[in-house]
Amino acid sequence: MLEPNQIVSGLELWQWRNASIQAATASDIPPMEVDWLLQTITNLDRLALRLETFKNWEQIPIQLSLTELEQLWQKRLNDRLPVQYIAGMTSWRKFQLTVNQGVLIPRPETEMLIDLAIAASDDNMRAGHWADLGTGSGAIAFSIAEVLTNATIHAVDISAAALTVAQTNAKNLGFGDQIQFYRGSWWQPLEFLKGQFSGMISNPPYIPSDTVLTLQPEVVKHEPHLALDGGTDGLDHIRHLITVSPDYLRPGGVWLVEMMAGQAETVAELLENHGSYSNISIHADLAGIERFAVARKNL
Repeated sequence: MLEPNQIVSGLELWQWRNASIQAATASDIPPMEVDWLLQTITNLDRLALRLETFKNWEQIPIQLSLTELEQLWQKRLNDRLPVQYIAGMTSWRKFQLTVNQGVLIPRPETEMLIDLAIAASDDNMRAGHWADLGTGSGAIAFSIAEVLTNATIHAVDISAAALTVAQTNAKNLGFGDQIQFYRGSWWQPLEFLKGQFSGMISNPPYIPSDTVLTLQPEVVKHEPHLALDGGTDGLDHIRHLITVSPDYLRPGGVWLVEMMAGQAETVAELLENHGSYSNISIHADLAGIERFAVARKNL
């Protein structure tokens, strides 16, 4: 996230805001994005924006010049650049996370992974080693570290660009000591800890390959396809995690993944048929979509 290094007048910003809200509406973009962006890159709050009290302020610190802001906003309108990438940050649970086009923008529904992990882990499993596989921006790792204060979190990603973002966030949020980062494919960098993990959480790529290019343009054009494409049926990586994870989890260790609508029945069957898991359960997100699978390694 940039530091405020520009000054604009309230009138200039008011004029930009009004024009941008009109342009957003005309381009079928939620007008609320304009105020979210302004709250992120200035010291304005929601009330000042809604009442337009800032219009008469002489000076407002801002992270971008109005010219730079307008250029990026045109990319939002014309090229469908996500507003979070314009701001260079996003909110997730209680955190303000740096994001760029090297990482997926964390979605609100994924926040439920943290609550499910806590519910699925007893006191014995809330310490020791936990893995966040495919960490991206680090959002899951930070949330687990905040709640499981006695655990060591091992965050893995195959993307060097993603790890750079995650490590920046860890430093900014003060999690440098509790979270360790590794570049590699899924469990591979953690072979030295086989059989020692209390839990594993992953939001892996789970979208079928032929579906990726049909997603909304914000996703197709700007978010990393490496973090989206799950193979022919979307389940390549989840199958791998089902197969390999028992070698890394302690008896009773928690296995938890996010998946796509329509995949729950197959994922539950794969877990059941593997023979290494018990207490298998499927959980819906706030929209009622079966999105999460939880299991334990057999005792």
